[in-house]
Amino acid sequence: QVQLIESGGGLVQAGGSLRLSCAASGRTFNIYAMAWFRQAPGKEREFVSAIIRRAGSTYYPDSVKGRFTISTDNAKNTVYLQMNSLEPEDTAIYFCAASRDRGTRAFTPGLRREYDYWGQGTQVTVSS
Repeated sequence: QVQLIESGGGLVQAGGSLRLSCAASGRTFNIYAMAWFRQAPGKEREFVSAIIRRAGSTYYPDSVKGRFTISTDNAKNTVYLQMNSLEPEDTAIYFCAASRDRGTRAFTPGLRREYDYWGQGTQVTVSS
């Protein structure tokens, strides 16, 4: 099992920045990828960013590309999400997720079903 704990959410004005952290514990040696998703009230949970731990490859949807940056400190089993130029539309609960190694099977980083472990979420509110 892997446990994920997010931190760093809060209230920020539009145009501001926040950095989210997600600390993983437990069987972290088997984590293949880590990601951030978000869910706004009344909306589906949507993909925000992902990183493949060993390769360092990163993925973003167009909605956050150029504003958000995902990174990882593998020694600390922690993934970060630096969010700049925040907009009111970024207001949501942000969830950290981790995927177990799948061997040779293809991996689609933006799909929720790819992830085996989820954190409880941290609230991000952007005021206009």
